Amino acid sequence: MSLYVLCDTHLSTELDKPMDVFGGRWNGFEEKLRERWNSTVGDDDTVVVGGDISWAMMLDDAIEDIRFINALKGRKIFIRGNHDYWWESLKKMRQCFDENGFDTIEFLQNDSHLCGDIAVCGTRGWFADARQAPKGTDYAKISAREAQRLEMSLDHAAKNYPDARRVVFLHLPPVFGGEMCEPIAKVLEERGVEKCYYGHIHGVYDIPQSECVNGVLYTLASSDYLNFTPLMVK
Repeated sequence: MSLYVLCDTHLSTELDKPMDVFGGRWNGFEEKLRERWNSTVGDDDTVVVGGDISWAMMLDDAIEDIRFINALKGRKIFIRGNHDYWWESLKKMRQCFDENGFDTIEFLQNDSHLCGDIAVCGTRGWFADARQAPKGTDYAKISAREAQRLEMSLDHAAKNYPDARRVVFLHLPPVFGGEMCEPIAKVLEERGVEKCYYGHIHGVYDIPQSECVNGVLYTLASSDYLNFTPLMVK
């Protein structure tokens, strides 16, 4: 039983929103995603799907995109991305998923999940560079809130899986390009988290996949960077 991560599936079954504006790797990406996922992941494996899952604005409009992922091999753990506007309350999503037979998907929100000897922790996160955050948002307030949610996730793991190794998954990179979302990075450092995986970055393939900052190894796992092949978490 192995653990993988892949962020930014950016499916748009109902909207037909092209992704090739981010480069040629996105041409026909749905089929590449299906083939490479199923040739890498086994039925007993788990994949953390790290946000920006569907371009849909409403939950009902995301159904076919979620159906696509549900049909792929393995267990999936969803994290919300900054473009997942379809994401609603856990109660409503779970009811919707039950009604549609989406039985391979769980959610990571203020909690954690056990996969072998790893406690899967995380949250959406927030932008490393305040200048890239959406206009009109309160950078300090949102980054502090996401740091608190990350703490809740880590607390859940400490209580429920005390012997497990904690690995954090975020959608937005807390450290990137010399910038840092300090509230989130501080939680990772103070809690002794050694590995953090993130997505969100597209169209950039000539940068190192990982960098170590203040004892935390940050690894980029966006789908186009990985050429749509889930990355094994070690």
